Amino acid sequence: MNDVHPPVWPSGGAPRRFAFVAAPNAAARRMQADLIARYGQHTPHEAEAVICLGGDGFMLEILHTMLGRPTPVYGINCGTVGFLMNPAVPDDLPEHLVRTQAATLHPLRMRTTTKSGTVTEALALNDVFLFRQTRQAAKIEIQVDGRVRMPELICDGVLVATPAGSTAYNLSAHGPIVPLSANLLPLTPISAFRPRRWRGALLPSTAQVTVTILESDKRPVAAVADFTEVRDVVSVQIAEDRAMQTTLLFDPDQSLSERILAEQFTV
Repeated sequence: MNDVHPPVWPSGGAPRRFAFVAAPNAAARRMQADLIARYGQHTPHEAEAVICLGGDGFMLEILHTMLGRPTPVYGINCGTVGFLMNPAVPDDLPEHLVRTQAATLHPLRMRTTTKSGTVTEALALNDVFLFRQTRQAAKIEIQVDGRVRMPELICDGVLVATPAGSTAYNLSAHGPIVPLSANLLPLTPISAFRPRRWRGALLPSTAQVTVTILESDKRPVAAVADFTEVRDVVSVQIAEDRAMQTTLLFDPDQSLSERILAEQFTV
């Protein structure tokens, strides 16, 4: 489950120690300098909150660095889409953060095995996806909790998304948007050829997914967990890692749950 709740500050009052991190663009750097001049600067280890200045891609990078740490992250949009970001700098940052809503996110853990036998593990807060490396379509088998559910899927690829990531690549691949509280993981094919009408599945968040690559020599496949790409995989295991988490802050009435719900009514 990805929980939504009011933030809890170590001091019991408004936070006062901030780490301001900025994407490598002029607007973000200017905003960082202004905020440091006003509130001071601490390391993420010392801070009560990390203030991320940038877009969704930069926010995802920062959230990865904060996995397993209790310090929440508040984003201010200096990028393009800004789905994970808040729109503007609040007048009084400490008091404003007291009124925010916190979303606790748990990542997916990807474990890949390549043709050479190399095993790689990586975490994904958005999604784990597999895709064909050549002109040949991928041919894969999908197991869920040790049972073969799809003996042969011919496709460009397949993905498993977190609820928070269900509005990203998953949505572009015509997968369902999943509320944070739903305890579900969308499993979505990417350009499925056979079976042509299969649109994917909604899995419980406890599901253990194993994707086996069929005809891997003829139809090589790569796997990606957010920023980690592994090529020439022969099997990929995907499951939610409940032992890892990170916390994201949103303005009042603009929680991540509300944004995910509103996205379903966007035309």
